[in-house]
Amino acid sequence: MQENAAATPLVELRGLSKQYGDFAAVQNLDLEVHPGEILALLGPNGAGKTTTIRMLMGILSPSAGTARIGGRDCFAERPAVMARTGYLPDEPVFYEHLRGREILAFCATMRGIPAATADARATMLCERLGLQDDLEEFAVNYSMGMKKKLALVAAMLHEPDLLILDEPTNGLDPVVTRTLLDMVREAAAAGRAVFYSTHLLDQAERLCHRVAIVHRGRLCALGTPDELRATHAGGGSLEDVFFRVTGAVDGTESGAGTGA
Repeated sequence: MQENAAATPLVELRGLSKQYGDFAAVQNLDLEVHPGEILALLGPNGAGKTTTIRMLMGILSPSAGTARIGGRDCFAERPAVMARTGYLPDEPVFYEHLRGREILAFCATMRGIPAATADARATMLCERLGLQDDLEEFAVNYSMGMKKKLALVAAMLHEPDLLILDEPTNGLDPVVTRTLLDMVREAAAAGRAVFYSTHLLDQAERLCHRVAIVHRGRLCALGTPDELRATHAGGGSLEDVFFRVTGAVDGTESGAGTGA
C-alpha cells in the first residue's frame, strides 16, 4: 500500500451479515480496504467469500450491518457505487452473439465513456493481455481464458477507484497471469483499491498487502502476510496460517482455500 494512501477507507464493511433461514453465510464481518491497497480474501468452500462479494456489488442486501464503497451504501446506492467499481467475476458471462469489440463498446456506452477514449483504453488493455486479435470473434467461441481477459478489460475500461477480482487468474496461462498480476500492482500503485478473492495462497502471499481469512462466515485472521505468519504459524507460510486458523489439517479438508 502506498505510504501516502488516504486514511479514509474506500471499502467499509461494518457488522456485515447475511442470513438464509437458520444458516449464517456471513456473520458480523468488519473489513476495510484503503486506496492503494490490495486486500486478499481467503477461505474454504462455503466460507462466505462469494456472498460477501455479492453484497459489495449490491446484488444482495445484508441481513444486518452495512457495506459501503466511497461512503455510499452498496445496495441502496448501487448505481453510484458501481460507477466507481470494476468487477471481474470468477465465471464471466457475455451475450454469445456479440463480438468482443461490440461487448466492450456496449460497456463503454453504459459507462458514458466517449468512444475515442474507450477505444484507446481498450486497445492498450487488450494488447497487454494478448486479446487484440480476438476482438472480432463472437463471444460464443471464447475460451474461459479469453472471457476472463475480456471481462478484465471491461472492468478496467472506466478506470475505477476499486477493483473487485474474484479468482482472476483461473483459466489464464502463466504469461497472461504474470501480466494480470503486474496490472493489479500498477492499479494499486496508482492509488486504486483492490479486493482480491483467490484460492491461490502463494499468489496472495506475494501480491497482497493484507490478507483476510474467513471461515464459516466469520473473519478469523487479518493482517499483513508477515504479521499472520508471525502470529499464527511461527514464521511459516501463509498456507500454514490458513490451515491453522480454519482448522484444516491438510490441503483437502474443508476445501482449503476455494469456493464461496
